Amino acid sequence: MGAGKSSVLAEASDILWLRHLSHAAIDLDMLGLGCLPLGAETHEVMYENLRSVSRNYAAAGVQRFLVARCLEDRAQLDLCREIFSPRNTVVCRITASLGVMQGRVQRRESGISRQEYIHRVTVLSEILDRVRLEDFAVVNENRHITDVASEMLVKAGWISAGPHSLAD
Repeated sequence: MGAGKSSVLAEASDILWLRHLSHAAIDLDMLGLGCLPLGAETHEVMYENLRSVSRNYAAAGVQRFLVARCLEDRAQLDLCREIFSPRNTVVCRITASLGVMQGRVQRRESGISRQEYIHRVTVLSEILDRVRLEDFAVVNENRHITDVASEMLVKAGWISAGPHSLAD
């Protein structure tokens, strides 16, 4: 939370769009919002939603998928690899200092869960440091969002680096 996953997702999508590279940009958290009846698992519904959405995009010819989600354990990564294939799944951790992430969450959240979300930043950071599921990391602090998204796409092998890489 507060690292900038959704912002980097949107900017990476814009970069790919400018290059006319077909893709789908999916904020997985948004596919899991809801209050389900007692006994229903939000987590399971969210990944079933992802499976359906990705199948629809694939049927339309999309082969590149940008998915924003904080993967907290290997089981979540395995679900993504099941949906998109292990060969095509690359995990990027978007990072920033704890203080920056907490500040972003504090500015963004104004509702009743604000303090819980600010505390969750620390918990998630500790979890991600421990599980280390990423293939690489990109720093999203004191940089332009275009540079962050471009670095992520270059490291993932989706675009080439260089001064004219956005216009290629």
